[in-house]
This record gives sequence, C-alpha cells and structure tokens, in this order.
Amino acid sequence: MTLRPVGGTTGERHPRRSNGRHVPDPGATLAPRHRRPAHRRDLPEPDHLLTVPGLPDHHAGQHLDVRVTTYDGRRAERCYSIASAPGEPFVELTVERVPDGRVSSYLVDDVREGDVLEVRGPVGEEFVWRPEWRRPLLVVAEGAGIVPVRAMLRHHRASHSSVPVRLLQVASAAPDLLYRREIMQYATSDEVDVNVAFTGAVPAGWNGYSRGVDARMLAEVAWPPAASPLIYVSGPTRFVDRVVPLLESAGHESGRIRREAFGGSAGSVIAGAGTPG
Repeated sequence: MTLRPVGGTTGERHPRRSNGRHVPDPGATLAPRHRRPAHRRDLPEPDHLLTVPGLPDHHAGQHLDVRVTTYDGRRAERCYSIASAPGEPFVELTVERVPDGRVSSYLVDDVREGDVLEVRGPVGEEFVWRPEWRRPLLVVAEGAGIVPVRAMLRHHRASHSSVPVRLLQVASAAPDLLYRREIMQYATSDEVDVNVAFTGAVPAGWNGYSRGVDARMLAEVAWPPAASPLIYVSGPTRFVDRVVPLLESAGHESGRIRREAFGGSAGSVIAGAGTPG
C-alpha cells in the first residue's frame, strides 16, 4: 500500500531509523515534525510504501521518524529509511512488517485515508551518498538494507552520474528480494552491475550465487582496493559484522566503508561513516 500524507506542523525528535525497528539516537540533530493525513493504494509488488509530500529535501541514505497512535490508543515511534531519491515529489518509506511489530503492523494493515501520522526529518548523515563524490561505488545489502540503497540508485540515475556502481543484493529467497523489478531494470540497462545472492531457496534455473557473502564472492563482485571505491554495507548486524571485516581483509580502507546495521532483537541501528574523499 502507499500512504500519501498532506498537511503540516512541527515538533520534537526522538529515536532513529531502523526500517521499522526502534533504537535510541542520542547524537541526532533536531528537525521539524510534520503531521500528515494518509492516503492509500495497492502496489504491484509486496513492498509497502509510505509517501510524504511537502517535506524538506533529503540526501540519499537519510531517514524519517514516524510517530503513530495505534488502534489501542498507544503512541509509538519508529524510524524508516527514505527509499526515494532527492527531488522526487514524494518522500517514500518502505515499511517492513516486523513480527509482533506494533507500528509496522499498524501502517501495513490498519491505516486508512485521513488517518494522521507524524513524521520528522529528514535525519542522519552517516550513510549518505552524493553524486559529486566521484569514486566508484560498491553497495552490499541484505534484506531491508536495500531501502536506502534504492534512494542512492535513483539519485545516481536522476543526476546522470557517471560514477560506476556495483551492487550485491542478498536475500533468503526470491520473494524476499525487495524492489526486484526495479533493480533488474538497472541491471538490464547496464546502469548498475547487479549481483544477487540467495541464502535459502533459489528460483528454478538460477545460476547465480546461492550462498552467503564470503571472501571469494566479494573478490568477484567488488572493485579492487586500488580503485579506492566508496563502500556501503547495510543489513542485519550479523551480516554487516561479517562483510565489513572481509572487505578490510581484502585491502579496502576502513575509512571508505560506510555501514548501517539493524541489530539484535530490537533491530537497533549502528551507523558508521567513513571519509568520502
């Protein structure tokens, strides 16, 4: 479904993004909060989007905080990666249903046209990508970690960037591959060198990667360290904690690796920014 909020006031900030998972962010910068009534439509893929007009422009890789009052009268706030590129008419968030998740279940199942949602942002500079950064780009993402990457890829296209991009997207199975049609469009147009790895069931006739990320896979997919690429790694903590050391062991400078981890049962976000130069 897509929710199209319209309207506005301001307010305070609280925790930070985790694609639907809650985590405190003591170092975050304050930003306005906006109240938006929602509109809704169905999408052709099982990705659930929240679209918000009239907010300040953002950088690819930032997030919004969403505060809701659920059907039982309880207020809760979660943080969601922005999936759309800067300059698009709506800011899009992908809502991943979390088991027993009060906010994600409410946004996916219960929000109706006219319901008011509060959003604050855009927020966060740790995981952004800007087209003026000219180094080759490598993105490694698992699961919902692809959400901020989608914003980067759209921004890359919209800005007519000539920066070469390589993407390794990891999912347990084909139905879990977020934005699969859009990502494949990038692959078939040669805008992005796309590689996909399935860690569980694979589609019939699949001849790509069918295992978790390892050193050999990264050696085949990644830019060589001599190219000094900017690297973004996004996904569950266990994934990021495995991939980043593999990249560093291969010779990539840790200062050029940006990481965003959705960790633990609470899905906390741990973001680290390298030097983009």
